[in-house]
Amino acid sequence: MDGANVSCSTGSACSAGVHEASHVLLAMGHTEKTAQSSLRFSLGASTTHSDIDYVLSVLPDVIARGRAANLS
Repeated sequence: MDGANVSCSTGSACSAGVHEASHVLLAMGHTEKTAQSSLRFSLGASTTHSDIDYVLSVLPDVIARGRAANLS
């Protein structure tokens, strides 16, 4: 997502740098694989509808490229 100028994380803010499945998602009943495949986006007072629309427009391509990279 960095290449698309979007900041996001695969973990919680309180577990930065830890590459484990989110304990919150696991407690909600998600599988380990699903929990490890999650993305967290932080929104704030300055986040606009345009910002969200942009992320939604680039997300499918980023996901497709990530999946393709994991298949090679």
